[in-house]
Amino acid sequence: MSGLDLCAERRKAGLMNIPVPPSSSLHQFPAQQVSFHRTELSVILSLYGRFVAAGEWRDYGISCLRDVAIFSVFRRTAETPMYRIEKRPRLRDKQGMYAVVGMDGRILRRGHDLTSVLRVLERKLIRAVE
Repeated sequence: MSGLDLCAERRKAGLMNIPVPPSSSLHQFPAQQVSFHRTELSVILSLYGRFVAAGEWRDYGISCLRDVAIFSVFRRTAETPMYRIEKRPRLRDKQGMYAVVGMDGRILRRGHDLTSVLRVLERKLIRAVE
């Protein structure tokens, strides 16, 4: 029996009727999002907890977009964020992928290491003891 005869026999028996999805749906992947890793979030949330204990910060929000992940810090819920901690992986090889942005949009610090970038906020937590 030749190879063509074998395929014809399988077709008759219904063994080659495997549904194949249309080719257009094969190449559609969900959009990639940038997000904070668990270790990054633990560093950010420990700093956030210290500021909450000091009574400076009251709320936060996390946004995971296509090219940036943002951790926003609020003094009150209904206002604009006091600070934004941003992660932009595309800037990894240039200025560094982490940045702290102030309320006015100024970049307070940018770098490759998250803990060193967050030191700009830790300075604001230190107060003189009377």
